Amino acid sequence: MSRLRAVVIGGGRNPEHEVSLASAAAVAAGLDRSRYEVVALTIDPDGRWCDGTGAEIGLSRATEVLRGCDVAIPMVHGRLGEDGALAALCELVGVPYVGSGIGAGAIGMDKRVTKLLANAAGIPTAAAVLLDRSAAHAYRFREPVVVKPVSAGSSVGVSLVTSADSLTDAIDAALAVDEHILIEERLIGREIDVAVLRRADGSTVVTPPLEIVVDGVFDRVSKYGGNAVFRVPAALHDEERWELERAAERMYDALDCSGVARIDFFLTADGPVLNEVNTTPGFTAQSQVPRMFAAAGIRYSALLDLLVEAALARSAARRIMS
Repeated sequence: MSRLRAVVIGGGRNPEHEVSLASAAAVAAGLDRSRYEVVALTIDPDGRWCDGTGAEIGLSRATEVLRGCDVAIPMVHGRLGEDGALAALCELVGVPYVGSGIGAGAIGMDKRVTKLLANAAGIPTAAAVLLDRSAAHAYRFREPVVVKPVSAGSSVGVSLVTSADSLTDAIDAALAVDEHILIEERLIGREIDVAVLRRADGSTVVTPPLEIVVDGVFDRVSKYGGNAVFRVPAALHDEERWELERAAERMYDALDCSGVARIDFFLTADGPVLNEVNTTPGFTAQSQVPRMFAAAGIRYSALLDLLVEAALARSAARRIMS
């Protein structure tokens, strides 16, 4: 049987460039070479498209590479990647692709719109104030808050503010990433992630929940500095697990996600509260999503197979509908 030609896209023109490179490298290494011919494309920090050797080839040639492949696996986290940009490119080129479509990516990247959608679906979120650059510094500190960019991932620009003295620096850090920021109430609870994947046959896999154990907020330093501890499966009562898993499924469906998405919650005394949704989550072997699927008995290469099969099935169904 001939192998599928799979193109893995990494890098990106945003602060998550290095993280995206790591995810793309892990995916490329994890694909079963008996089933796939792997092609690499990289977007450098300036937005230039490069081949697997790092040579610049430009968007026109990159588009030709995409057209010559059976499936694309975008691993660009953050803006101009996870936000629906690469899904749109794949749609225009006509290549099946792993992961969520344009709408789910765009909404999932916008934390404010995600909150609105979650609330409409009956999923609580932290109370927050949306501010733009002109109004952000007029905010007055009253209690501990979390300051974050509206559209960013990998905890870039996220700060826990516990005193008025640190508020200005936190706002500046968020505004360095985005023109709009959220100032959220600080929630007290356990940080729990759940991954959801839709298979080729339309059924879903919901992973065992993972708990992030960290002293303070799970910011960029904690995430990539090795200070956080991941416990999977998280130690939960049956009712807590059921509530988290059902809330994750509802959020996945409300966003109309495809492939795999990581749904992040705070488990408070009043139950699960949505933190955010990641439609292109980290994908190294040490990232949360592969850890959760491993706990479900699905090894890394098998997880990639499920994603590719789902992408091909979705593309075939669209062709029939058109």
